[in-house]
Amino acid sequence: MKKRLWRRMGLLSAVFMLLFTLIGGHAVTVLTQTKTDYTDRIAQAERSIRERKVGKYGMVPIYGRDIADGTYPVAVESTSVFFRIVEAELTVSGGEMTASITIGSRSYLYVYMDTAQQAGSAPEGDWIPGDEGERFTVFTIPVPVLNAPFECAAFSKNRQVWYDRQLLIDASDLPEGALAFELPDYDLVEKAVIDFEPDGEALLDGDEAEEAGPAPLEPVSLPRSDGEYSIEVNLAGGSGRASVSSPTLLIVREGKAYARLLWSSPYYDYMVIGDTVYENLTTDGGNSTFEIPITDMDDPMEVIADTTAMGEPIEIEYTLTFYSESLGDKSRIPQEAAKKVLAISLAIIVVGAILNHFIKRRRR
Repeated sequence: MKKRLWRRMGLLSAVFMLLFTLIGGHAVTVLTQTKTDYTDRIAQAERSIRERKVGKYGMVPIYGRDIADGTYPVAVESTSVFFRIVEAELTVSGGEMTASITIGSRSYLYVYMDTAQQAGSAPEGDWIPGDEGERFTVFTIPVPVLNAPFECAAFSKNRQVWYDRQLLIDASDLPEGALAFELPDYDLVEKAVIDFEPDGEALLDGDEAEEAGPAPLEPVSLPRSDGEYSIEVNLAGGSGRASVSSPTLLIVREGKAYARLLWSSPYYDYMVIGDTVYENLTTDGGNSTFEIPITDMDDPMEVIADTTAMGEPIEIEYTLTFYSESLGDKSRIPQEAAKKVLAISLAIIVVGAILNHFIKRRRR
């Protein structure tokens, strides 16, 4: 009898292992494909999200021959907030122009003065390497023209991908005497177009006028010890069908406030706060989770969330309001309460099984 039982158990174990291998292998393939698609989608988002046009209406191109030799601090606009120039210096010598541009990150290894496609096929020796500092990278690039956009592909260190960027150096910042002629006030020209043309804003930017991208947003400071807490949060915007769990987990790290948001849907793949993309932390197919900085307390905080619930990815604008007076212990969070209920249930099951074992043993 015991031998027969052991044989059956062995057979069942073999069948289970076979099923596990087949299903597990398929699951790994599906997860790998899903991960690849997800990475491509995030990369695409970083290529296109918040892309904006550079320059001002009516700008006239300025070339090196029009500028006196010298070195001048200038402002440089970028079509991407992920490649934001925080400082730049233009050097003009014999009609040739170069610029030393500083980006506020160490995210890019090289730039190339053409499109990303051209950069990928160009010899590596033609790529322009960056000079990294503690929190920035400096590139020295040739400049073909001022007051007009020019191509500048950038190579991402983390993703090992070339991205299309366009830069524009504003000649209006040149000091008096650098140019042989006076430039018009382009801000005044833009204002005049908007004020006096019915479709002035559309004329300036094609479909709609956009403001320059926001500066990086910092999390608010909290007078609490580093650790985990709970806080009430309200989501507004979109269709009204989506929601986030409240109270939510609040993390204080080095005195700064961050939130761990759990959405009511598994279809949110990234969020944007300021000029930063935050990826979904959930990897098991459950509802989307993001850890984001809390940049405003008690006032609506603007965010963008991208959802694939309707097939094609769609970015939706929301506001989040975190209420400082609701700050409390993290045990108030629904997920934490669920963990406690689960732990108690498991304990009851274990104790019940042990009691049942002893009762049966005593009866025997």
